[in-house]
Amino acid sequence: MILAGDRDTARSTRARDLVALLAMAGVLGAIGVLAVGVRPLAIAVVAIAAVTETLVRGDIERHRLPNRLVLPLYPIVALSVGADAVVLGREPLSALTAGAGWFAFLLVLCVAGGLGMGDVKLGGVLGLCLGSLGLAAAGAGLVIAFGTGAIAGLIVLVRPGGGVADARRRRRIPFGPFLLAGFWITVVCFPVLTGSTA
Repeated sequence: MILAGDRDTARSTRARDLVALLAMAGVLGAIGVLAVGVRPLAIAVVAIAAVTETLVRGDIERHRLPNRLVLPLYPIVALSVGADAVVLGREPLSALTAGAGWFAFLLVLCVAGGLGMGDVKLGGVLGLCLGSLGLAAAGAGLVIAFGTGAIAGLIVLVRPGGGVADARRRRRIPFGPFLLAGFWITVVCFPVLTGSTA
């Protein structure tokens, strides 16, 4: 039997989650548009912003990056990257190379047992989007993802634990948040990088 108080608590939790999702999506979307500028690629950045909070929370809580959130990004990002290439008058080769490169690299790690397929699928679309900013941006995103993931892994390993079983459980670190961190840090730093190399 569900009590009225439980219903109110659940409703309040859902409302808080929705506010957090909208706030995160709004902030990241605005930062992304400011960073890449008003161009077709901004649509892809905003689409990724819309699901970032849900993906991070889901991966931390359940070690899941649901297909229903990740797979719809592929057509949106692909169309945005294609339109961006047309508007800027250049080939989308670096974007396609980066997307395929991220996907293949993460797939090798998945087969080796280090990552899940959700990470592979998410990485492919993030690499595709960053590749539209250039191969250097795509490479930076991947390096940042693994760098921040390695730091978090070290922290988990050295943190005092409660025995072998607890250590094994704590070693299962969700990698999706680090892929997204690499993506967003690269997007935010993109204007600085291009300004310094221009």
